[in-house]
Amino acid sequence: MIVNEVGAIGLDGAIIAEDGGIPVTLLSNGCICCMTGGDLERAVERLLAVRAQAGLPPPSRVVLETSGVSKPGPILRSLAALAPLRMRIAVVSTFDCTRGTAVAEFEEAAAQWAGAQTIVLTKLDAVDEAGRADARAAATGVNPLATLIDEADRTAAVRTAFELNGAKPRSLVATALAEGAAHPRIRVLLVRFSAPVRWDDLAAFLDGLAGFCGDRLLRVKGVVGVTDAGAPVLVQSVGTLFSPPRSFAGYQGEADFLVLIVRDLGAEELAPLAGALPVTLTETARG
Repeated sequence: MIVNEVGAIGLDGAIIAEDGGIPVTLLSNGCICCMTGGDLERAVERLLAVRAQAGLPPPSRVVLETSGVSKPGPILRSLAALAPLRMRIAVVSTFDCTRGTAVAEFEEAAAQWAGAQTIVLTKLDAVDEAGRADARAAATGVNPLATLIDEADRTAAVRTAFELNGAKPRSLVATALAEGAAHPRIRVLLVRFSAPVRWDDLAAFLDGLAGFCGDRLLRVKGVVGVTDAGAPVLVQSVGTLFSPPRSFAGYQGEADFLVLIVRDLGAEELAPLAGALPVTLTETARG
């Protein structure tokens, strides 16, 4: 496990390592998403090298416990240097049922929720069933694309959170349209393409989207038909960091949409970015 703390004293790392059962590497020279050096890459490389020198296989999983003020996009960008290792990366976030989306006033919290593939509800023992339902709706409203873990048994919740090969998800469009509690600053927008588009035109739209939104772009996910490709293209980003687009040949669902999660922006502000592309952009109906 790699533990990141903003302060110089690694208290969280010491607590995690207390039982001696988990090897811990501490990064304590500032919030990891703001670091300009390669501390994270070197920490991962050290973990792999130590096991290799001991004649052990690579770890099946490396867990990075970030500071509470980290944004996932810059962290994923720093991990891009480790691409040759072909490690699968997932973002897991927690949602405090007692505080709800009040925490989303902090940009870092909103970025963590929107960038997550999995959101785990916590402090379930501190709320009644109505509070639990409100928390589910609030988390879905901020990020309908994430798998939501609503499990009171902590061991079961942790096991599920780190199981990366779960059941096949529903249609991304159906997921994005799922009911949730609307948040005043977070918007879930649906971009629909009425016809396949050229890759260069799609790439220009995505570049313009990232440039215009900046930190207000929290997540993009979708599948788009491209005229100069043999199969639909899977598009994904956390923040403004886009994964390399890839052919989605085995995909059987809709191939004409992008789901956007943004902060402090609406459909009317982003629609001009589409230019001449055959698209409609609407806010999904929630709550």
